[in-house]
Amino acid sequence: MHADAIATEIRAAIAALPRRNTPSMRAVRKDWSTRLRPAPAAEVIAIAQALERDARQEDKWVAYELIRFHPEAFDAVSEAQVAEFAGRIASWYATDAFGTILSGPLWAKGRISDDLIDGWSRHPQMWFRRSALVATVGLNASLPGKCGDPGRTLPICLRLAGDREDMIEKAVSWALRYLSQKDRDAVVAFMDEHGGKFAARVRRELRNKLTTGLKSGRA
Repeated sequence: MHADAIATEIRAAIAALPRRNTPSMRAVRKDWSTRLRPAPAAEVIAIAQALERDARQEDKWVAYELIRFHPEAFDAVSEAQVAEFAGRIASWYATDAFGTILSGPLWAKGRISDDLIDGWSRHPQMWFRRSALVATVGLNASLPGKCGDPGRTLPICLRLAGDREDMIEKAVSWALRYLSQKDRDAVVAFMDEHGGKFAARVRRELRNKLTTGLKSGRA
């Protein structure tokens, strides 16, 4: 079956759900992941591309997961294809799903380059800059145990330390807080040197995380 036709079937299955929420949509995605397990990587990527192009911002994660949970597709998706997905992001829903499901894990595996993420961090469009930050969360989440990657995470955070876009400040805080769970010492030393460059909210939320384990500082 043609990729567009399968994408249409997936969209129809989601639209027919009595209650469309993450668990019910994920059940549809899991069913299709099972059905597509024998499919070639190129076919799965094409289906995901067709699905993502017409998906609402809050639904794009289904397409990302089709690739993420098809091992051959995840190993075969190209940097250009990942960049194409990034270019259609226009919401925090899509940004955060993209970074944690697809771009960050691919970055951790060396499937996309530091240069791509660096370019996003310098992009005039805010969603690209947030994508760079959230990719560090996906990167660090994909590393085993207490391994973190301050060498790739902290330069992105520092580059965007002075960016006062609300969505960027929130993502900087998230990136630093997540890395602190993996490499507390690196984050503490980094903030000792550069903390004054960051927004008060970022410093407060990180301090709360380091002292109480919670962003808000309250149980």
